[in-house]
Amino acid sequence: MDDYLQTVEVETGENPEASIVWLHGLGADGHDFEPMVPELGLPFPVRYVFPHAPVRKVTINNGMAMRAWYDIYSFERGGPVDEAGMRDSQQSVEDLLERERQRGISPERTVLAGFSQGGAIALQTGLAYPQKLAGIMGLSCYLPLQKGFEKSCSQENRNTPVLLAHGSMDPVLPQALGENARDFLLQQGYSVEWHSYLVAHGVCPAEIQDIGRWLTRVLGKR
Repeated sequence: MDDYLQTVEVETGENPEASIVWLHGLGADGHDFEPMVPELGLPFPVRYVFPHAPVRKVTINNGMAMRAWYDIYSFERGGPVDEAGMRDSQQSVEDLLERERQRGISPERTVLAGFSQGGAIALQTGLAYPQKLAGIMGLSCYLPLQKGFEKSCSQENRNTPVLLAHGSMDPVLPQALGENARDFLLQQGYSVEWHSYLVAHGVCPAEIQDIGRWLTRVLGKR
């Protein structure tokens, strides 16, 4: 397949031992988290893959065209969801995970991560992925497609570590949405590590340190 999402890639050394596929938030692009790579301080060579979401019109932003993993109609809990758009992005991310496997890094050495809207797609894709991943990380995000979750989740990632982090002052996606995702996954039996920070819709230095420690732990396992 030659129609993969366009990506920004950073390798922290020769012959990377692991991959981290990291999805940006609404209106950003693949460069958004690129500057964070040196701050994470992973002690082994890693390939970071930061894909660009497609450009599409976003209803909640007055129909403005921007990079988005799916359309957003509202943030009301239980409101309508662009399931078709989410499924399309899920398939595109699965294709990237398969490409990493073809490039020599197995799913078990790959973390799927995302921020905000990208975090929602990371959770949806990772929890349904039919091969075991090293970890799944959702930052300042939520879990929109909870209905029918039991049918779509994969047994292979039932025991995969999940990291959720959120800002307690988030005005875009209130922390209650992240707590809802956390509680739902805990009820489903997943192993969830949760962190809250005194920050708005973004990341802070303490969060970056916690992410680095978590990535080192889940990717350091052999």
